[in-house]
Amino acid sequence: MSSKGFGFSPDDDDDDQDGRRDNGSGGNGGSGSGGPGGPGGQNPFGDFGIFGFPLGGFGFGAPGQGGQGDPGNQGGPGGPGGPGGDGMPNLGDILSQFGQMLSGMGQQMDAPGGGPVNHSVTERVARQRIGQVAPVRDAERDALGDALRLAELWLDEATALPAGTNRAEGWNSLQWLEHTLPTWQRLVDPVADRLADASLEGMPEQAREMMGPMVGMLSQMNSMNFGVQLGGALADLAKNALTGSDLGLPLHATGAAVLLPRHLTAFAEELELPARDAFVYAAAREAAHQRLFDRVPWLAERMISSVEEYAAGLIMDYSNVEEAARDLDVESMQDPAKMQEAMAAFQNMDLSPKITSSNQHARARLETLLALVEGWVDVVVEDALGDRLPGAGQLDEAWRRRRLTSGAAQALEKATGIDLAAPNVREAAELWRRLTTAVDVDRRDRVWDHPDFLPVAEDIENPAAFIDGVIGGGDSDDFDPIAELEDQLRREAEEGDLRERPDDESGDEKKEDGDDGDK
Repeated sequence: MSSKGFGFSPDDDDDDQDGRRDNGSGGNGGSGSGGPGGPGGQNPFGDFGIFGFPLGGFGFGAPGQGGQGDPGNQGGPGGPGGPGGDGMPNLGDILSQFGQMLSGMGQQMDAPGGGPVNHSVTERVARQRIGQVAPVRDAERDALGDALRLAELWLDEATALPAGTNRAEGWNSLQWLEHTLPTWQRLVDPVADRLADASLEGMPEQAREMMGPMVGMLSQMNSMNFGVQLGGALADLAKNALTGSDLGLPLHATGAAVLLPRHLTAFAEELELPARDAFVYAAAREAAHQRLFDRVPWLAERMISSVEEYAAGLIMDYSNVEEAARDLDVESMQDPAKMQEAMAAFQNMDLSPKITSSNQHARARLETLLALVEGWVDVVVEDALGDRLPGAGQLDEAWRRRRLTSGAAQALEKATGIDLAAPNVREAAELWRRLTTAVDVDRRDRVWDHPDFLPVAEDIENPAAFIDGVIGGGDSDDFDPIAELEDQLRREAEEGDLRERPDDESGDEKKEDGDDGDK
């Protein structure tokens, strides 16, 4: 997650739109000559920040810029830029706006939702960016219910996993946000918490002592900053979501097949397909996800715990900052020319700390799970719909293209800061497809009975050995993977007992052998 500014004013939900309308108008009291490039039109503090928060992002603008929805920020009587219209900022107005900014920050920091992420700010920012959305109509709900019933009927022939839901729910963007926030909180909090701790751990001891009581205030500001960034990311996701699980993650716990009819209708229009085809296709994907998450109880928790484990090992590396600081010496600080040269060099450097994790295996596990889930859904939906849905092939291809630009990896990176490699969904789908051909649907789906039976990353890239193992592990119809695992554990325990047998027992046996030899 970046540490850039917010881009919203804590005091006014509509200030972004108002600011855009008023930009360059010089306020209601001026002639409008203070637009971009003119006197008073630019915010002299737009690139200046406090603790990483640009002042311009809070509605702190120079007089004559429009004031972003605040009547007190209008231009002076002589035109934009204050009295006389000469374009120079009025110091009193600037200080007044600065006080308003700090007041707004205080209100946000005092808002409920303490912790590594201020989730009250997250929800507020997300709702503000989503804006007003129309409720789902009864006719749309009925259409979604019909699509789900048809999709479930066809899925019964393509998978051995029974139906995991018996109802469809139509959501709009705000409902998607409301129902998925608890899961996002679980995903984001460990990352933000660990990053906050790691940022302090990476600082020199002397710097930490100098900060003293400011640490608490900075923690609150970081919490608010995380909340704002998460809110913006979730708003973007909510405005583009098609189903409740099209990211490959179990984001809601409603137990229903969730579809967003307005977004699906727009999706179908882009493809020049009937909305009904998009409804049935999306319902099949959502129902397949729900069968998997409902009938494989360990799967959802394993995905979320992988994020938590990865976050627990986050480390902030400040070596690049320390290396840049070593290049500065006392002599260069006293020579203005050398000082200017050093500052110019700093501007071209990336001085942000490098974020790594000591638990890279958790990230690899999550990547593999995402690929396996999405690959399995691809195969099951393709087999279920087949030639039954006229636009299925076109929808398949469109969904794959969409996944490359707004899939789970990009969503997680944007919302949590976890940089995941793009899941190998196509390769995972090929593994499931070949396994289905080699065995049958029932044997294929029983691989989900236990996490130890699932393919690992190497199996996705080279599935032949994994498929051979499944074939060799169940030549009979009575193949029970749980029983196989228990037998394996029992054999390993017996071998361990033999290795740990006391020496006196083996000595007695040798002695008895020796006595027999004497006889």
